[in-house]
Amino acid sequence: MSRTRIERVRAAAGIASLTLQQIEDDLTADDVDQEELAAILRELIEDTDPPGGFIPAVAQLLTAAARRAEQIEPDRDGDASCPLHEASALLTDNTGQRLIWAARALHPQGAS
Repeated sequence: MSRTRIERVRAAAGIASLTLQQIEDDLTADDVDQEELAAILRELIEDTDPPGGFIPAVAQLLTAAARRAEQIEPDRDGDASCPLHEASALLTDNTGQRLIWAARALHPQGAS
């Protein structure tokens, strides 16, 4: 196991945490209206900036971890890879769909 790799992951996770904090600060600002809140929610899920929104990117990361786990887990029994695949599916199928529903409830896309 490379300490350098772990350090890179730790640094990237720290940057992601700071980024998420900024988004949370924007979400909780007193001047956010329903249209802007809907737009922010859409940014988290939609493929507006390839390779995709934030939630799909996290799901992709978990799928990559699951695929690697399939190759290295003892006895190839799925004890590590299955929960990772399930977590990825929950993000895209459940979390993503719920963000879309919430955004539509706040402000139907394309409406004036």
